[in-house]
Amino acid sequence: MFRTALRNVLAHKARLLMTVLAVMLGVAFVSGTLVFTDTLGNAFRKQSAKSYDDVAVAVTTYASQQEKEFEGVDTATLKKIQDLEGVDEATGRVSGFAGVADADGKLIGNGWSNTGANFSPGRKGKDGQYTFVDGSGPAQAGQVALDKDSAAKGDYRVGDPVRVATNGPVKEYTLSGVFTTEDGAVNAGGSLVLFDTAVAQQLYLQPGVFQKVMISAAPGAGAEQLLKSVKPLLPKFAYAETGQALAADQAAQIKKELNNLNIMLLAFAGIALFVGVFLIANTFTMLVAQRTRELALMRAVGASRRQVKRSVLLEAGVVGAIASVTGFLLGLGLAVGLRSAMSLTGAKIPAGPLVVSPTAIAAALGVGILVTVLAAWLPARRAAKIPPVAAMSSVHAVATTKSLIVRNSIGGVIALLGTAGIVAGAAVGKDGKMLIAGGAFLSLIGVIILIPLLSRPVIAVVRPLLMKLFGVSGKLAAQNAVRNPRRTGATASALAIGLTLVTGISVLGATLGQAVDRMTTDNIKADYMVSMANGDSLDESALKALEKADGISAVSPQQAVWLETGSSGYSASGVTPGDVQKVLAVNTLSGSLDTLADGGIAVSEKTAKSNGWKTGDTIAVTYEDEKKGKLKVGALYEDNEFLSPILMPKAVADAHTPHPEIREIYLKMDGGASEANEQLVVDALGDNPAMSIMDRQDIRDMFGGFVNMALNIMYGLLAMALIIAVLGVVNTLAMSVFERQQEIGMVRAIGLDKRRVKRMIRLEAVVISVFGALVGVGLGTFLGWAIGQTLAPSIPEYALVIPWDRLALFLALAGLVGVLASLWPARSAAKLNMLTAIKTE
Repeated sequence: MFRTALRNVLAHKARLLMTVLAVMLGVAFVSGTLVFTDTLGNAFRKQSAKSYDDVAVAVTTYASQQEKEFEGVDTATLKKIQDLEGVDEATGRVSGFAGVADADGKLIGNGWSNTGANFSPGRKGKDGQYTFVDGSGPAQAGQVALDKDSAAKGDYRVGDPVRVATNGPVKEYTLSGVFTTEDGAVNAGGSLVLFDTAVAQQLYLQPGVFQKVMISAAPGAGAEQLLKSVKPLLPKFAYAETGQALAADQAAQIKKELNNLNIMLLAFAGIALFVGVFLIANTFTMLVAQRTRELALMRAVGASRRQVKRSVLLEAGVVGAIASVTGFLLGLGLAVGLRSAMSLTGAKIPAGPLVVSPTAIAAALGVGILVTVLAAWLPARRAAKIPPVAAMSSVHAVATTKSLIVRNSIGGVIALLGTAGIVAGAAVGKDGKMLIAGGAFLSLIGVIILIPLLSRPVIAVVRPLLMKLFGVSGKLAAQNAVRNPRRTGATASALAIGLTLVTGISVLGATLGQAVDRMTTDNIKADYMVSMANGDSLDESALKALEKADGISAVSPQQAVWLETGSSGYSASGVTPGDVQKVLAVNTLSGSLDTLADGGIAVSEKTAKSNGWKTGDTIAVTYEDEKKGKLKVGALYEDNEFLSPILMPKAVADAHTPHPEIREIYLKMDGGASEANEQLVVDALGDNPAMSIMDRQDIRDMFGGFVNMALNIMYGLLAMALIIAVLGVVNTLAMSVFERQQEIGMVRAIGLDKRRVKRMIRLEAVVISVFGALVGVGLGTFLGWAIGQTLAPSIPEYALVIPWDRLALFLALAGLVGVLASLWPARSAAKLNMLTAIKTE
């Protein structure tokens, strides 16, 4: 029976090719994901370990919730650590944000990973963290050193002036050297600026204080013994651990982050394989139907049902093994491609070999073979039921009416249960996501089971149109599409699954995108918003510079403030009275915002309602500096996504905040937004590359950018499933042409020319593809609505948006898929010799 199975595989190479491709693509996705994340994890772990090779003990300090000043490790404590027995070097470290301008004044790097640190040469005059390829480290206040990549991007050479921005005004330094490093910020696509230690302390902390201390051991000294010696010397809010433990912690964090990526990519690989199941099952179903007489003869000469079933499963196993090995090799190429793609985005991937773990190999081979065998199980079971007497007939095995009734009944019950789950989840709201997920799975399964039943009435609707437009070819195409509803259903199911997910994502994306647009349009009156590129707080000097600049009619910051009232705490914003309502939509419900100028506060409707506050009430508060006071509610306003629950005058906030945290500054310009006015703002801020200046469209794009990026990633990952679905259409048509050779020969003999035969096959493909797309678009829209209902409570003015243009495009693309998928089968059908075809059984 094994030889028979192998002979059948070799005899039907062309017909099994699409099945091999489907499994191969799915396996490539699985193996590529595992190899890519294993390689990435191994490279980052080695890099992390290398960074701490010479670190015996690392000391890290942190700010407490109670203490207002950051204590850190002072110079005296560092000296005590350096003098401990067994210590070779103890280096103090300080770091923070630093952005470098290129020749055009633009920020080099991505903002969030642009870093500044201190250059700290040890007793030997070198800092082990950095290797200089040109020049040397900064030795005085007016010097900086740059990482090699940033120097190349800015076209800087040793001795050149370099403009560097921290949280304060931009300053000019002289470039003293260029270095290479394993620093994570640089590898993430950012930049690294090294300052003299005293300058770095002044910029990021306070003179004579360090955030971290890196300790290397003298020959013969143990890390654990050093750790015990260092701990008694540390300030209250500091902890120490061995370099080995620190490297292990970072390795664990890297593994955790890569696991999340792994899960997401494997989920899409699972979708691709799930779609492939329908193609595999369809292929083996048709092969079994075409070999009815052959299998019956095997039964007649003594083969048992179990042997027939086993032969079909063996055949599937051989196909799965071939596809798995090929897919695994393709997955290795995919892993290399993903690594290169990450490098193109600016991220530096540490060098390292491709890691091919036994898990990746076992998963690739196991998944490919298992999926193929499971998909072929039902066709194999059906093959085992073929009676020996069928050897006397050339009629292919057909499904019984009873089996279709049972199938439709089961499908109807599952679909109803799934629909009920989705509706119930939507009704529950934000806590209904799991109900919707379960309902979506059941609905998808139910619809897949019911698709053969749905195909007849749906295709019957378009049959008159096909007959009117394409005559006999259209009529035959419609009849062929519903002749074998199981086959049509299995083919359409693959497209339906892919388009259900794509449509659901599109509906959600369009809805969230419009909500973001409304939020920015309705809530922002300002022409520009100024913020730091890395998300940190702006320096007070930026606000003062803008307040003095000509051409700016209104300026208001949102300065972060924390207030406690009784047992509750609230975030508040320090704003400029009189200007805040000109730059942000503050719709008052009672009272007047003019009371802000007199030291009053404005409270959002939701916050006021939860506390029972009303206009005119006086509230006892505790400020951040723990001083107590009383504030009078001068106005209540509608909740606004861009406003804190409480607005207060900036002057009152400053009196209790030693270091103001200004997240954004909103500006209203004379004459509105324009190139000239934007340049005016740039000039007022000293042409600072670290500051981001956004108009309303930029703000809209910033908030909507994540939605669009997520959509594009989803579309890209789902493309694999759609490619497999297209292969399914090609496979179905090719095998259908082979099965209907006699019929095609007959219609050719009675006058249907080659051109109309091709048209018949093409129309059949288009009908099946568009039918699957219609099912997917309908179910996807329903799911998009339901998921949207769970998000509605957290999105102001939520309203469902159906992207009709995109849905129409999906249907048009489905029709195009049908045309392209039919090219080879249509050509094969037209080339059939009519006399030979008529004699074919």
